[in-house]
Amino acid sequence: MIYEDEIIYIELEKSEIPWVKVFTKKEFKEISDTDEMTRKWLFEAALITEKTMLDFYCADKINWASFANYVPKVHIHIQARFKDDSFFPESMWGVKQRDGIKRDLHIEKFTNQLTLNLKNHNFIKE
Repeated sequence: MIYEDEIIYIELEKSEIPWVKVFTKKEFKEISDTDEMTRKWLFEAALITEKTMLDFYCADKINWASFANYVPKVHIHIQARFKDDSFFPESMWGVKQRDGIKRDLHIEKFTNQLTLNLKNHNFIKE
């Protein structure tokens, strides 16, 4: 668990690339089922995550995905992508394209920065 508050939580997905999942704490099947506050914070937290990944990793692209077929509750995958990762330009669920460059993801530093950015956002009430 990277981050948790009363509305959302964020988990790290084990991968060769930086990849997190932002979940609503209350279970909803569809984003349209969420209340306005939950929806706003879900997307704001996802945007903060995207910006943090771009700044921290200098990624070539950020991918968002929300299928929820296997885990039927609202969550958003956010992935920092690099032109030399194993799957680029395919999705991480697609066909491997090459043996990608291995990166030190500095997960602890990244997660600390992401947590700080989320807590510094005025949506969070501590």
